[in-house]
Amino acid sequence: MKAVIQRVTSAKVEISNQTHSQINHGALILIGIESSDSNEDIEWLSKKISNMRIFDDSDGIMNLSINDISAQALVVSQFTLHASTKKGNRPSYTKAARPEISEPLYHHFIKSINSHLKNPCQTGKFGADMQVSLINDGPVTIIIDSKNKE
Repeated sequence: MKAVIQRVTSAKVEISNQTHSQINHGALILIGIESSDSNEDIEWLSKKISNMRIFDDSDGIMNLSINDISAQALVVSQFTLHASTKKGNRPSYTKAARPEISEPLYHHFIKSINSHLKNPCQTGKFGADMQVSLINDGPVTIIIDSKNKE
């Protein structure tokens, strides 16, 4: 499971020109699920993200987590995080899990991260054509892969 976490001053998901969800200060979390992902990946990643210290303390040091500052989170599924660009110019998405596998895991991830967050997260809509807008704060962007726990 891959995640891209962006510290934001605001983020929004629109579907068919209608606001579906939005947050103010917090984190936009893009989630990519592959076929080999399991509940273990979900639990590890949701706990890691909720405890990640990417927000500034009073000294301007990234030393606080999303919970420490009672910030918001917006979780959006994004299968393209598993793009393979090894050959040619057209990315391959064969590592991304099919919807029948990834959708239940996406919903399980949301449930899991909500169990670790003070504020319930907002979400995109699985499989929808979404327009995601954000103002990246910093900019701060972190990439995490549950298969490569460095």
